[in-house]
Amino acid sequence: MNTIKPLFLSLLSALVLAGCGAQKLPNYKSFTAITETGGITKKKPLTETELKRWSHFDIIKDTVPGMSVDRAYAELLQNRKAKKVIVGIIDSGVDIEHEDLKSVIWTNPKEIPGNNIDDDKNGYVDDIHGWNFLGDITKENLEYERIVKDKSITDETTYQAAKKFNDKVVAEAPLYKNHYANLLSEMQEADKVIAQQLSKNVYTAAELDAIESQDDLVQKSKAVMKKMFAYGMSTKALEDFFKKEIEKNESIINGDNLKPDYRKVLGDNPNDISDTKYGNNNVIGPDKEEALHGTHVAGIVAQARNNNIGGDGIADNVAILTVRAVPDGDEYDKDIALAIRYAVDNGAKVINGSFGKSFSPHKKWVFDAIKYAAEKDVLIIHAAGNDAKNIDYFDNFPNDSEDKKIEFSDNLITVGALNFEYGTNIIAGFSNIGKINVDVFAPGVKIYASIPNNEYKFLKGTSMAAPNVAGVAALIRSYYPKLKAAQVKQIIMESGVAINKEVIVGGNAKDIRPFNELSKTGKIVNAYNAILMANTMAKK
Repeated sequence: MNTIKPLFLSLLSALVLAGCGAQKLPNYKSFTAITETGGITKKKPLTETELKRWSHFDIIKDTVPGMSVDRAYAELLQNRKAKKVIVGIIDSGVDIEHEDLKSVIWTNPKEIPGNNIDDDKNGYVDDIHGWNFLGDITKENLEYERIVKDKSITDETTYQAAKKFNDKVVAEAPLYKNHYANLLSEMQEADKVIAQQLSKNVYTAAELDAIESQDDLVQKSKAVMKKMFAYGMSTKALEDFFKKEIEKNESIINGDNLKPDYRKVLGDNPNDISDTKYGNNNVIGPDKEEALHGTHVAGIVAQARNNNIGGDGIADNVAILTVRAVPDGDEYDKDIALAIRYAVDNGAKVINGSFGKSFSPHKKWVFDAIKYAAEKDVLIIHAAGNDAKNIDYFDNFPNDSEDKKIEFSDNLITVGALNFEYGTNIIAGFSNIGKINVDVFAPGVKIYASIPNNEYKFLKGTSMAAPNVAGVAALIRSYYPKLKAAQVKQIIMESGVAINKEVIVGGNAKDIRPFNELSKTGKIVNAYNAILMANTMAKK
């Protein structure tokens, strides 16, 4: 990082002295650094309408840690031409028929639809909008389970680590089963009392808050349901979640979780990277509902802007290329490596990877794919993970370092998640951190975007933070197409807003640390600053 700060300062000096010349962009008078003494005064809480696009807001004007996307469009990008950028979404599938996405879905110009011929001779028949490396698979084992089932797929050290982890999971399963069973029972009982009190089975958080009964049972039930509403899910969805967790832990206790061989239906050898003829061209997947995650991620990047439908994407001139490779469970290294190469070979200049795992038996395949992307000038944006861990010490794959210290390429950005509140709670409680292995932070809580069947939803996770950054990367590459992937990475990292503040880490109010110790840059991504820096760098 010693070379980054001086370079950015020199760019800023150039902006101050020379302005932006023919581009007619405003002079960048000073780097936007937020400090305690700078004194951002929090405005009133955001309305639900404001929450739907808070990631686009400006941190100074709106007092939320948004990326100043609206400001970038209003002040820097109006009436400017942009080149279309292909963004690869490696995920669970994307609802390419969604009303707010269908206009931005990539179509393979070298393939003739429906003729059952590999027209472009890339090994994938009728890959019109991308490729599905999972075929009809929706569920999968976690990687540690696959290693425990077959130790031959990795080395002895990794096998022993996976076995130790599995033993811990099995030992804790009864505790988790009881925990979720108690939550379910507590919620069902409280919900019954509140429903009777309100004379309705379905009620809102506002209706719950309005209850003023002095009855002890009602008050207790109200407190329970307020806690349940805080999960951000409907009572029915929460009930289903608790039941699913109970079933999952029962399966672990019985050992049933290790029995299925989900991969068998694909007919490939997942331990042979040369065996590439598998999957199909159905990028939505066999069950559209299972494409929720990927559809949401794609929407964050590229939902049509200003069409009064759903939310707005970050980038305004992109095509979404879908590669389905992430099941309900852990992704296979082989699928991810081939997915990256597929996206690169079909013209993606930015790839989003909102997935991750703690074990990677064939990590070299993925490392090689990342290096291949670097050679082809492709930037990869990856989610840091949601385990509230420091990934300088805990494994989190894929990454761009074999020893968690030295990067082997300059084309991957790892992103942590921000809350929508500026202040001590700015870091999402679930977000992984790392002074070496997390590069930047971006909005990742209460992110509103498309989900299957023309619907929209708030979701949270570093899975949401990553596509926010992928959108900014696509924006830069669209308006400044001559900039290389490594330059775009440099811009995103250097131009972020520095937060000189102590913050709560891991949702633990007793764990207070300086924000600048939680990532390599100590910054949050800012599209306005990034465009200004890109404008200057493009002239050099």
